Amino acid sequence: MSNSALKLTIATPSRVWFDGVDVVSLRAEDASGSFGIRIGHADFVTQLTSSVVRWTGADNVSHYCAVNGGVLLVLGGATVSIACREAIPGDSLEGLEVLVRSRHADEDDAARRARVDQLRLHARAVRQMLRYLRPRPGTDSANPAGSGATPQ
Repeated sequence: MSNSALKLTIATPSRVWFDGVDVVSLRAEDASGSFGIRIGHADFVTQLTSSVVRWTGADNVSHYCAVNGGVLLVLGGATVSIACREAIPGDSLEGLEVLVRSRHADEDDAARRARVDQLRLHARAVRQMLRYLRPRPGTDSANPAGSGATPQ
């Protein structure tokens, strides 16, 4: 391992987005605000907020990844690991913003469709119950059994 670079790993439950990427510096955000990490940082663990993690690679190029919360762990001053529910990588902040907005629009649309489907199912169930509870023609509503016997 190089003494001038951290090793970065970013993973979600379904995918490892970056694994052992050489990083010169990294910026992230937790509840206390934004912070930076360089090689030799003390061991550290924190809960990230939904934000953009930024890093400069060994090639001196900036990289970005939007994370939906998560946990950041620094071990031995040489490795940084981020585990999060969702990660969206991007090469520029502008491109990342477009990706995140698109993903959120898709999620909003899917949630709206799910609500509409739920309402349709609910209305269908209510109609079915009303159909079964409605008295049938030719039966006495006072005598649901329809036995023809008169109450005394």
